[in-house]
Amino acid sequence: MILDVFNHFMPKAIYDRLARLVPGHIALSAFPELPTLWDVNARLAMMDEFDGLQQVLSLANPPIEMLGPPDKTPELARIANDGLAELCRKHRSHFPAFIASMPMNNVEACVREAERAIHTLGAKGIQVFTNVLGKPLSSPEFRPLFQTMAKHDLPVWIHPIRGPQFSDYASEKVSENEIWFTFGWPYETTACVTRLIFSGIYDELPKLKIITHHMGGMVPFYAGKIDLGFDQIFHGKTDENPVARKAGLKKRPAEYYRMLYADTSLNGSVPATRCGHAFFGTSHCLFATDAPFDAEQGRMLIRETINAVNALDVTASEKARIFAGNARELLRLN
Repeated sequence: MILDVFNHFMPKAIYDRLARLVPGHIALSAFPELPTLWDVNARLAMMDEFDGLQQVLSLANPPIEMLGPPDKTPELARIANDGLAELCRKHRSHFPAFIASMPMNNVEACVREAERAIHTLGAKGIQVFTNVLGKPLSSPEFRPLFQTMAKHDLPVWIHPIRGPQFSDYASEKVSENEIWFTFGWPYETTACVTRLIFSGIYDELPKLKIITHHMGGMVPFYAGKIDLGFDQIFHGKTDENPVARKAGLKKRPAEYYRMLYADTSLNGSVPATRCGHAFFGTSHCLFATDAPFDAEQGRMLIRETINAVNALDVTASEKARIFAGNARELLRLN
């Protein structure tokens, strides 16, 4: 059994609405090249090439809040969530669950939609992005949504979002060489979870479950820098971080980062998967591929990510937990 917890689908109703709302969006020209992203029959046929593969569905980019003003996006979120829920009902053997999209430019509507999606549609969590139209998720205005998910004991999936307008240098207007994507997205994830941690969210909501895309971004590779901050070098002690103390954190920073869950979506890199697993441990690693975003309609990501997990030097039972067991427990799937 393999359960892919972070992959993407674009129901036709949302794609059509996107075409009307944002006519020049890059997705409109790119997405038709990936039938497995929007054609359910193509997706099912592709999945059947991999024995025992199931997927927890989530909406593809762009975030709902980018598609309209606060009075319009709640309807778009409902359409998206209804569409994913319907796919799960029709194809339960392939899609045992979905995660709900949120209209993050309307927090009150987010809470209502999260409650509806969980109670009425059977959603097993929500997807949010690393920033909300430039605002950090750690902003107090978004805390009610995290409180809602902690109450339901269901995860929050965090997906990176950053475009070419995030320039690489202050003297420039746009990012070049796809740096905004290749390295900007891991940075986005890292900055997002760091701001959340230092906002005290885990001290306030110790049972909150956050799933980070792409194995926690930069966190595992820079674990040593987490434990030795800049101010700590000059004004702290080996076991005392002044920035964490000023933030009122009750634990060492690294302990909070290890409370995150991380998925295996690393494009099949074995060394990166080993690094991430070494930091987060088997219990906090979840199988995910980011399918279908590759040149083989998702096949490469699925195939190579399976190979990367199998390359871990862990027991068969630990691999089974990463492939599906941890996710089924976290999402309370039968």
